[in-house]
Amino acid sequence: MPSKNMLPKGQRRHTVKHEYRATRGIEPPSPAAIPTIELEDLDESAEDSTTHSFTADPAAANLRLDQYLAQALPDISRARVQLLIDAGQVRVSGQPAKPKLKLRGGESIEIEGSPQPAPLHATPEDIPLDILHEDKHLAVINKPAGMMVHAGAGTAAPGEADTRNQGTLVNALLFHFNKLSGVGGDLRPGIVHRLDKQTSGLILVAKDDSTHRKLGEMFSSRLVSKTYLALLHGHLPKDDITVSLPIARDLVRRTRMTTRRADGRTAVSHFHVIERLTTPYGPFTFVEVRIETGRTHQIRVHAQSLGHPVVSDTLYGAPHAIPNLAADLQLHRNFLHAAHLSFTHPQTQKNLEIHAPLPIELESFLKAVRANLPGVSVKSSK
Repeated sequence: MPSKNMLPKGQRRHTVKHEYRATRGIEPPSPAAIPTIELEDLDESAEDSTTHSFTADPAAANLRLDQYLAQALPDISRARVQLLIDAGQVRVSGQPAKPKLKLRGGESIEIEGSPQPAPLHATPEDIPLDILHEDKHLAVINKPAGMMVHAGAGTAAPGEADTRNQGTLVNALLFHFNKLSGVGGDLRPGIVHRLDKQTSGLILVAKDDSTHRKLGEMFSSRLVSKTYLALLHGHLPKDDITVSLPIARDLVRRTRMTTRRADGRTAVSHFHVIERLTTPYGPFTFVEVRIETGRTHQIRVHAQSLGHPVVSDTLYGAPHAIPNLAADLQLHRNFLHAAHLSFTHPQTQKNLEIHAPLPIELESFLKAVRANLPGVSVKSSK
């Protein structure tokens, strides 16, 4: 006999999870319902003691404190929000607060200082490096895909070894070079700019503080030319396309960036078609991308905005596998490579042009989809 608590016949496949959560007061509102708060100098790397004060928006009513701050402070990751609260750096109505504190809306909230993870100090590791240029002031490294530039700020799971500070580019640099710039701190010595973990190619490293600061100014003034090679899904409609869309962190999926927030940071990418391929595995476009800015995931999110994600970039919409392509030919990294770096040496004033060829796994994949099989045509824009 049916239970009296069962839904009427015909509605039993309908979930009541949403209604149930709403009655418990833990259903978060849509991201648009929580106005974001921009707090000057409160970011992932700041080391200040400023106290930031603001009033909780009325839309925060019935939200936990950690949920509200994660949505209201879009430039701070959820992990860093947790750090702030756990360290007692967040007060609500003048009192230290816990993450699960339910808000009513309208409370005064104070955040003292910036989120500071437990200190990590990079240590040397004997990891081979492909050094394409080196002098007493700087070096240019051809980083392989799969290597992080520096250690992350997360924490290891209970009972597990903390491996955040192992196998990174910084660990290798400390072994190969006697001295690196200290401008980036103990965790990022010598690092002037970064590449995503699954992006290969050229990265510039400073050996002394003076060179580091001058290179930083050059990057800010767009005096360093950076060109990438990428394979995109589909055919770009034009041979040359410039994307000028601001980039900010996605408020829902915090590991992603997005072009759909009006408060994003300026970002400009120039896409130039090298080759269009029509294959049994689908259409592709091989492109050269020159970037004027260096935002997180810039090329990847701009490619997605065009409707043509980078091959194997599943975070931004690419399929996990290429249909009809043999398993041993599938690509297990993003098809994105920092191929060219051009700049004036900040100390010697000499012009430097550094090139890094496509790594073997990208060359092999490109060869596989270019293969001259029946029904395959290759169209070049040149």
